[in-house]
Amino acid sequence: MSTSSSTAKEAQSSITITREFDTTREKLWDAFTTPEQIEKWFGPEGFTTRVPEFDLSVGGKAGYIMVGPDATEYPFHGYFREVKAPERFVTTDEWGEGIEEVMKNADLPQGMIVTETFEPIGERSRLTIKIDHPTPEERQKHEDMGVVAGWQSSFDKLDRFLAEQK
Repeated sequence: MSTSSSTAKEAQSSITITREFDTTREKLWDAFTTPEQIEKWFGPEGFTTRVPEFDLSVGGKAGYIMVGPDATEYPFHGYFREVKAPERFVTTDEWGEGIEEVMKNADLPQGMIVTETFEPIGERSRLTIKIDHPTPEERQKHEDMGVVAGWQSSFDKLDRFLAEQK
């Protein structure tokens, strides 16, 4: 019984996003793990991203700054918990210093762990992003911020970036 309850609770506190890409798993991995490539596509339409810090090793930190159309900067970072190239990585997802000033009065989700899994499908690949939250309430905050739409928009940009690489 506790397994069912645990599974149900996990489902209530997780967000899973899956998308297939017209590229190999290795090229998709590179797009997610090479700062120069991340800066070409990451962030919803109208946003750009800088990656001032990226240490792809267990315990290493990745720092990002998304810049909105109005030049507002949204800092965030994470620490790698697992890296298994080119299959998957697991990282924390944390807000950066000064985010409270940028997103005044926002009740930001906390305690997120992100698992990104890269699967080969012949010459194509499938990416699965699973975002685990400590509670269903934290998941709801993240959903209310538009995390799923934001990722889908980023994926549209990633599709264009990958097409340009061919």
